[in-house]
Amino acid sequence: MGPDPAGKGTDREEAAIPGDMEARMRALHRASLRLFSDLSLEGVLERIVRAAKDLSGARYAALGILDEEGGLKTFISEGLSEEVIEQIPHPPEGKGLLGEMLRIRRSIRIPEISQHPASAGFPPGHPVMHSFLGVPVAAYGRPIGQLYLTDKVSATEFSEDDQQLVEMLAAHAAAAIENARLHHRVLESQAELSQRNEELELVNSLSSAAGSTLDAEGLIQVMLGRVIDLFGADAGEVFLREEGRNTFRLALHSGAAPEAFWEIERFKLGEGYIGLVAQRGKALWTSRLAEDARFLRRGVVEAGFKTLVCVPLASRGQTLGVLSLAFLHEREISEREVGLLEAVGAGMGIALENMRLTRQARRLAVLEERERIAMDLHDGIIQSIYAIGLTLESSRLLAAENPEETAERLAQAIRGLNSVIRDIRTYILDLRPTRVPSDDFSKALEALAREFRANTLIEITLQIEPEVALRLDRSATEDLFHIAQEALANVGKHAHATRAWVTVRQVEEDVLLQVIDNGRGFEIDQDLRRLGHGLDNMARRARKIGGSFDVTSSPGEGTTITVRMPAETVLKARRESEVLHASPVKG
Repeated sequence: MGPDPAGKGTDREEAAIPGDMEARMRALHRASLRLFSDLSLEGVLERIVRAAKDLSGARYAALGILDEEGGLKTFISEGLSEEVIEQIPHPPEGKGLLGEMLRIRRSIRIPEISQHPASAGFPPGHPVMHSFLGVPVAAYGRPIGQLYLTDKVSATEFSEDDQQLVEMLAAHAAAAIENARLHHRVLESQAELSQRNEELELVNSLSSAAGSTLDAEGLIQVMLGRVIDLFGADAGEVFLREEGRNTFRLALHSGAAPEAFWEIERFKLGEGYIGLVAQRGKALWTSRLAEDARFLRRGVVEAGFKTLVCVPLASRGQTLGVLSLAFLHEREISEREVGLLEAVGAGMGIALENMRLTRQARRLAVLEERERIAMDLHDGIIQSIYAIGLTLESSRLLAAENPEETAERLAQAIRGLNSVIRDIRTYILDLRPTRVPSDDFSKALEALAREFRANTLIEITLQIEPEVALRLDRSATEDLFHIAQEALANVGKHAHATRAWVTVRQVEEDVLLQVIDNGRGFEIDQDLRRLGHGLDNMARRARKIGGSFDVTSSPGEGTTITVRMPAETVLKARRESEVLHASPVKG
């Protein structure tokens, strides 16, 4: 807003007013509303200065915000060019007329700055100013800033109406500043709450992992990545206890300078930071690695790392491993952060112990499954063959006396033999560790389908999108092949189906493998035991290549097995797993 052109160059006070007082009040109302349209403190302060300049008709305007001691903390100006501001040696320091306002805490309106007793002049490079209007900005009786207006454009000095308008603006400005500060505090609280939520999510994911069937490699890879992201670390690593020994071997490193961390890949109990944490079962941290004699890997120091924090992975009083985070800068580690890391370490320790117990349970389950199969073979197939032998023996005796009955018994024996053959083929399909016959995934599945059809006499339909099969790496196709093999074995053994379908296709950004049958189905929550460990094996293979596993079934409705995985991450997930296996061997 500029001065009224009609009054330019006159000394009449009316000429300084852009319209009548009612119009100026409307302008004040609009300016006040605009103050609350911006919730950022910086934006609010700039709007206040601009509104004060326009409402008063000043050439220059400024707003000073006070600090806790009552001095000027922030100073925002309007009307001075960047070139002029750069020539001024320092911002206002609250001396002279500005200091007088800080002292008396009320408005000052004068026609000439230099004639006021408190005037201290202007610093070099500062433009000379004449008329002055200063108005304090206060909220709840507490001063928070001051508005400074100089050089009335259309008059020699500011009027009482100017002062009244700016004082009313100052009241609105105080509310807007407090509102922006409150909004800033709310944002800070929200950020802190978001941080706490991320920490709780990390702990919750550990609780889930402790009861899941993830393998140890997958667990430490996922959790280390999350901890690095949450704490903003530049590198992280996990050491695991070697079975039956008091040594800890580097299982995974993630982040910067891997060669430096692999400089020493094994620590004995009590040796170095890793060994000390393992021995004491308590966290250790330092922000001065270069000066800490307990830290043995000098290559890490030479790589620029300054801060390290290590926590034990413990379960039932036993340290199973050590997790460490490294930072390239000196970073204070608070007690709360150490407590969180110790909770993470305890969760990972419980999960690792749970996985060890699960592996033992699986080994026992395999032995039980073999015993069950042996009993099935003895009590089912062998007994059936023995019964067929008796039928053939009786047929031989009746051959001369009753040819018709002999023919019927022979037909019965043939049917029995065919049934036994189907049972034997089912066991062969379920137990034999078939390998992928070629690098061609489509041909491998076609061979599997032919074998399935021959062994079970179940009609099977195979549908493969060629471009999808070509995109999959050999290591991924091996797992997919074995999933399909396991699923078809379940169809042949349990489903009593007449048809089966195997499809490999892309749906949006995912690759889908589905094995479907029209068999009798089952109650998922009740009938999993009779399927042995097939579903668990398929689920583990799916997770191994970064996919998800789902089984849908109900009595009389058949069964659908679905493996879904992001097409672009199959190779990445698989290769990371291979690196995890290979790294400790390389050292």
